[in-house]
Parts: sequence; C-alpha cells; structure tokens
Amino acid sequence: MSEILGLRFDLVAVDDVLAAICEWRVHCRSDYAVLANPHSVLSARRDPEFHNAITQARLTLPDGVGISIAARILGYGRAHRVGGPTIMRELVDRGRAHGFRHFFYGGGPGVADRVAEQFAITYPGLEVAGVYCPPFRSLTADEDQQAVEFINSTRPDLVWVGLGTGKQEKWMASHVGRIQATALLGVGAAFDFHSGNVPWAPEWIRRSGLEWAYRLIHEPRRLWRRNLDSPIFLAAVIAQRIGMVFGRIAERPLP
Repeated sequence: MSEILGLRFDLVAVDDVLAAICEWRVHCRSDYAVLANPHSVLSARRDPEFHNAITQARLTLPDGVGISIAARILGYGRAHRVGGPTIMRELVDRGRAHGFRHFFYGGGPGVADRVAEQFAITYPGLEVAGVYCPPFRSLTADEDQQAVEFINSTRPDLVWVGLGTGKQEKWMASHVGRIQATALLGVGAAFDFHSGNVPWAPEWIRRSGLEWAYRLIHEPRRLWRRNLDSPIFLAAVIAQRIGMVFGRIAERPLP
C-alpha cells in the first residue's frame, strides 16, 4: 500500500487495471476505480464525503505527474501515470479482445454521444452499450432510478463516468451495486478530450509531464485555481516525508 496524505494509492500500470477488471468480471463482482491528482487529494481533505468515496474505491490510481513526484519523494518508487483519457483509450481498445460492453455516462449535451462515435470509428468492433448525459442539476430520486434502470437494461461491463472531480466519485460510491456492471470508472475530462470538445495535449507533452501546463494554457479560467493546490500539495508531501523519517528514527531501539 502507498499512502499519500491519507489516501491509499495503487501505483499500477494499465495492464494491471485491465487484469483487475477481468478478475472482477470472472467472479461476478462490481466495483469502481477513481483517478486522483493533487487537487483531488487536497479536495478530499476538505470534503469528508469525497474522501469516503475515494477510500471506498477498489482502485485509486495516480492521475498526473504530481502523484508520481509525491510517490518518489515518499520512497514508494516509480508510480505509473494512468490519467483518465489514457486509461479510457487503452481499455476501450484492449477491451475488444474481452468483449467488453461500454456505457458512457456524463459530459455536456451530446458529448457522450460523440465519444462513443469517435471510439467506434477508431476501434472497429467496439461494443457500445449506450450513452446518457444527465442534466447538470441533481437528479430527483425517480429520475436517478430511471437512469439506473436504463443503464442496466443495456448490459454494460464498463461504465465510464464523466461528471467532474468530486461529483463522479460520489456518484460511483452511491451507485456501485445498483449499477449492474463489472466496473465504474471516473475519468472526468476524458469525455471532453475524446469527443474533440477540448484539445488533448500531444503525446510528447504528456510523456514529459507537462500536460498540466498545456491544459492551463487552453483552459486558464477553469483551471487556474486548481493549479494553486500544487505547491500546497508538494509542501504537505514533504511534511509527510519528514514525519516518516523521524518516525523511523524514533522507532529505532536504543543502543
């Protein structure tokens, strides 16, 4: 287990995520996975419901370079970066060999439809179970039940959830088990990237760990406040590392 500021992280690669989902499917389990970045970690410290939604997830995956840096600082070694857009693309592609049926839940008006259309073109043989774009307001109990029944009627294996950080994790935590699917995966902005609604950083920028800067340039009004969390997160991680070091020193037996 790798603990970063009170949250457990699974520092695994996409292959491991695919293997886990296949295992859940074999054993008829239903679970969910979240992807957390520094902003998510700090938001969870401020919001107990959000924190609980993350801690209850079967998998908590490192989203972005910030978590990778934190893992190295804390001595956990290399953390694979499995950002939402990447894991979505990879599991849609590789899932064809397993016959996965995909449901796309979230995004703005028409976004989920465009995601499904783009993936169907890019990955022939993809099985799209269905799409649903909920309104931005909270659903009534009846509306929510109707949405659950509709999703279940399509017999999905993977339900991709793009409701935005915080909201999507809480939705998955309250719907796991009600949704009859192997895995719910919260991928946030991946819907916008794969629909073409927002430009995705070129691969060389993503590999260099500078995707955050690319996104900030393209969406400054939406992301500038979120990026203020980065230095706060780094300072807190360093403080955790110092605490770990002094804790080990305190635990050493006296000569």
